[in-house]
Amino acid sequence: MPTNEPRPSKAQRRDDARAKALQMRQEQQRKERRNRMLAIGGLVLAVVVLIGVVATVLINNKAAKDAYGKVAYGGGGTNVTAPSLDSVTKPKTADSSGGIPISSGGVGVAGANDTTLTIYFDMQCPICQQFDKINSADIDTLIKEGGVTVVFQPLSFLDPSSLGTFYSTRAGNALMVVADQAPDKFTAFMTALFNGQPAENTPGLADAKIGDIAKSAGVPDSVIAHFTDTVTGTYKAGSATKTGTWRTYAPFLAAATQHANDTLGGIATPTILIDGKQVGGQNSSDAGFWSTPGALLAKVNTAKAAKG
Repeated sequence: MPTNEPRPSKAQRRDDARAKALQMRQEQQRKERRNRMLAIGGLVLAVVVLIGVVATVLINNKAAKDAYGKVAYGGGGTNVTAPSLDSVTKPKTADSSGGIPISSGGVGVAGANDTTLTIYFDMQCPICQQFDKINSADIDTLIKEGGVTVVFQPLSFLDPSSLGTFYSTRAGNALMVVADQAPDKFTAFMTALFNGQPAENTPGLADAKIGDIAKSAGVPDSVIAHFTDTVTGTYKAGSATKTGTWRTYAPFLAAATQHANDTLGGIATPTILIDGKQVGGQNSSDAGFWSTPGALLAKVNTAKAAKG
């Protein structure tokens, strides 16, 4: 349909195009400003979250230090020199190599001419938990039948796997208190601790929970009361001599761990020896043989029979 409206002049069309272009540029600038503000807001939020995470970590680390600073020998410092086994307080049932021997004669007694089964373990070690679950009943059988001494070698090298709470030392110390004061409950308590073992890289079990587990294994309350006892002494950190406070058997565990490292040429758990010869080593053809129920029992009995 014809219209009487006049056509825009060339100048008008040019001005309209310029106005539209200006409007588009202004809209694009508004979008860019909005995106910048969103990006800055996101960055600020990320920084706030990061600061919160760092603050939480610092608060948790301080809380762990405050709660567990008097647990490990020398505060668990990386430059602490482990003491020698002949210079530390040991459980009454411990031998000169830092082990707890058990035979038909009792805890702390190595049978004359017995076949010796030696087990290096850390209470935080998940493979040690598997070992105990599969073999603890057979180990009890070997002890009861006679002719075999089982030597449990406690270690604490996995302390760094419990987020500053030194679970290996805390659990190991509690086990050594039982070895000293209620030795007849030693293996039952150890198995109960393994059954309740916390995952690595978690804070581990609280001291009260360790006490509950001990009670469930028949350990008297009068013994459990000594799980968190501390002593004060000196230690070497680099070239400096310092004073510190730690759980009763923390120096013993540190010394036993260093002795094991020196003796074995490195630590891996569980490490199993029969009459001083390592069996089922990590690089051996029968690595992990003990994971087959009855295999450890058979191997020890074969060594026992060979002795006549």
